[in-house]
Parts: sequence; C-alpha cells; structure tokens
Amino acid sequence: MVISSVVHHHSVWGHWTQLRWLMNFHRRTMVQWSTAPAQWTLKQKEPVLMPWGASPQSRRALHPASPSFQEVMLTSERYNVQRLPFSHVSNDDVAFFECLMPGRVITNPEELKPFNVDWLKSVQGCSKLLLKPQTAAEVSQVLRYCHERNLAVNPQGGNTGLVGGSVPVFDEIILSTVLMSQIISFDKVSGILVCQAGCILENLNQYLEEKGFIMPLDLGAKGSCHIGGNVATNAGGLRLLRYGSLRGTVLGLEVVLADGSVLDCLASLRKDNTGYDLKQLFIGSEGTLGVITAVSILCPQKPKAVNLAFLGCQSFTQVLKTFTTCRAMLGEILSAYEFMDDKCMELVKRHLKLSNPVTGSPFYVLIETSGSNSTHDEEKLNNFLEKVMISGLVTDGTVATDEKKIKMLWSLRERITEALTHDGYVYKYDISLPVGKLYDLVTDTRARLGQCAKNVVGYGHLGSGRVLEESLRLSSSGDYCFSLFSVSLPHMFCIKEMRGKQEQPIACL
Repeated sequence: MVISSVVHHHSVWGHWTQLRWLMNFHRRTMVQWSTAPAQWTLKQKEPVLMPWGASPQSRRALHPASPSFQEVMLTSERYNVQRLPFSHVSNDDVAFFECLMPGRVITNPEELKPFNVDWLKSVQGCSKLLLKPQTAAEVSQVLRYCHERNLAVNPQGGNTGLVGGSVPVFDEIILSTVLMSQIISFDKVSGILVCQAGCILENLNQYLEEKGFIMPLDLGAKGSCHIGGNVATNAGGLRLLRYGSLRGTVLGLEVVLADGSVLDCLASLRKDNTGYDLKQLFIGSEGTLGVITAVSILCPQKPKAVNLAFLGCQSFTQVLKTFTTCRAMLGEILSAYEFMDDKCMELVKRHLKLSNPVTGSPFYVLIETSGSNSTHDEEKLNNFLEKVMISGLVTDGTVATDEKKIKMLWSLRERITEALTHDGYVYKYDISLPVGKLYDLVTDTRARLGQCAKNVVGYGHLGSGRVLEESLRLSSSGDYCFSLFSVSLPHMFCIKEMRGKQEQPIACL
C-alpha cells in the first residue's frame, strides 16, 4: 500500500520540508529528508499547508502571569485558618538580621509583594520581612535565631510553584535562596554536579551543556525555578520517563534544620552504604523538615540526536495505545511522552497566539526521543510512525529535529499553564491515577460542574505512568467557588461548593 508523498512549504520557516512514505508488506523506503531537516509532516488524508504563525521562544520557562482580575485574597481569609502562637517580628529582630547580612534584608512592602503571592495569583501571605542569605552558615544562624525567638520561617526558591506552598500563610519570615546560586564543583568523569540550592535550573543546564552533559530534570519553569525547590518538592518534570525521579538522581544534600543544625549529607558517590540514607527524608518534604542549601546530583550526558513528534489522536484510548506502542518500539531512546486535549490547544492559541501545526484532533501527544546516533534514532522513530499511521492510532502529525522548531513545539505543551491564567482563577492539580482511568476524571468533572466552570482541561506527563495534571478554570465573578479535593484510589474525589466560609460537598467522583 502506498501513502501519498507530502511536500509542504512553510513560509514562516523559509524552507521546504519533504516526507516520502512508500510502505507495503514487501518493501519500505526510509524517510527522505530535505537539505534542512528541521521538520516534516505526516497525514493520512489530503495534504494541507499548515503555516506556523508563532514567534519562536528563546527558552522554555514560565512566562509572567497575566494581571489578576481582582486583589488576591489572603490565604488566611480564603481558607479560614488560624495563626499559631509564633512571635511577631520586632525592630530588634530586623536589626539582628541587618547585622548578619547587610543589604540583604528586605522590609519594603512594595519589594515584598511578589514574594508574598504565588505564581497563579491564587493565595497571598503578609510577610513583612525577606532575608537573602548567601551561605549555609548564614541560613544556620537565621534559623537558630528564629528557633530561639519562636519566629516562623517560610523557605522560598523561585516561587514558581502552582499550589501555593512557596508563599507564607501569615507573616512568616521569607527565607529566599535567590542569592545561593554558586556551582561548587562538577566531575566530568562521573557527571556529578554539586551546587547551591538557589541555582536556576536553566542556568545549570546551560553550564552542563557546554561540558557535554544535561540536568536529569526539565520543567516548564526552568528559567526561574531553583534546584533546591525542585528537590524539596520532588519535581518530576518532562524527563522523568528517561532519567527517573530525583530520588534516584540526587546523591546528596546539605540541609539546615529548624534549630540551625547543619546536616551534611552532600555525598558524591552513586553507592554509599555508610549509614542511613537521610537525604530521602528531605526530598519531597517541601521545607517542613529543613532548608536545603546544597545539592549533589548525577547528570547524564547530553544526547547527540533529539527528535520531537507532535501527533493527533481521535480518542484517549488511542493515546494510551500509542503510548504502549511507543514504549515497545522506541525503547531506550524514548525520553518524553506528553498528552493534552484540544481544549488546551484552543486556550494556547487564543491567549498566547501560538499556532498548532496539527489541528482537528480531540487529543494530542508529544513524543521526544534522544540518543547518540541520529540515523539509528530516525529509523526507529520512522518505523514507529509508520505503524501508528497504518493502524489508525495517529491521524495527523509533525516532526522536528531542529532545536528552534523543537522549542516551538514544546511551547505548545509547556505554556498551557500560562494560557489558563488569562480567564480567571485556576485550580490546578497533579493527580495520580491508573493510566487507563486518567481522562475519566476530566470528563466526569466536566459533567459535574457543567456551566459553573469555564473549562476543564486535561494534560500532563502520561509517560511517568500515573500522573494527570488537571486544571479547573472557573469564573471570577459571582459568589461560587469550587475546589477539587483528591485522595488516592480507591477513595472518592469530592467536589465541594464554597459560599463565603461555608463548605458543603455537592458531588463525588
């Protein structure tokens, strides 16, 4: 059987791309790449021109959120929580900190504003003091003093979290790691990086790329998030499918405990049985057990060949079957598998003016391969694409190998969160469910909420096995506010209606 040759001219990209598919049971012809193999397009139906109107993004990062529709409500008022009996910051306390770190103590309300509000602008604290230590010793002195004075402290990294955990609830002292951004060492033989907790993820990746390595973690917020915060929240990210979780790649930590004690577990050995593995207590602890001040992490070598496929599927069942086929055929070169529904793409197009090169599908998947041999990787990817196209699992798609075009495709996935912030309040959750049940939660929530929610969209790291990121975008007008509370299966998911300070369950999923 012959699938027609496809030739497209992308006026924005300024070159022709070509794909030639000749497939039957006895003969296969490999994809013929043009002289500028930045992207090719595959399609079951008649070929159509798909212009790309989006301007290239210089880097993948969380972009500034749109202005909120109204003043952000204080967390304490929104959730009706009471302040614990901690001391209040006095002038003597400020004087002590000024003596400890001159010029790095912030009390100006205007300067404090961005540190008191989360990225989604959904919660707000009222801290009156921000500290910017540069060393673990300074963090130790700060925490020892606060411990003796019974002062509450809120550790904060890049403040890119989407669940409000990085900002104070009341008037806690904000302890920012923004100035703890030194790279301590890097071993080119073992690939082990040791750095302070305030290093920005993208900066670390750029540093490593110059040496032929990369960070084992990749996030949409890479341009502003801190590695210490990544470890404290046990961030999964886009590379989890290939390199695993931070519990496996973090080799050691330096942590300052609440009383100022410094726990030095900054080992740089892949195998270390000399005692308890204490670092695991702090990975994912979100700053509740101590402040991470330095990290030792194992970094993989930079792939020499990267391909990115953006494909359209007609159902979530096809998304799952494509994933199964993908894992079986791509194996060791598969580095990411993301999915998103058409509602996500509508929002990205409407609010961010990004153009989707693959339209008309209810679901989309983004597949990344990375390896050391481009010919080998392209052959495996082509065989995979051939199979999913013939079987009907995929009806449309586009593939990029050029770095600039890869970033454009990634922006469609990574900037969904930003697009969600343009219409009102966002309730966004990472929810763990069996893979086959992932999208049922989206459809059930849409049915339960009806017109009360502007949109309910599903997207996320399907490749990590059990994660669905779901966002409920609700109207900012009126008295009604909905929130989704989740617990692990087999328990129920309850949607609760909140009017003022009264909260009653209205539905269970």
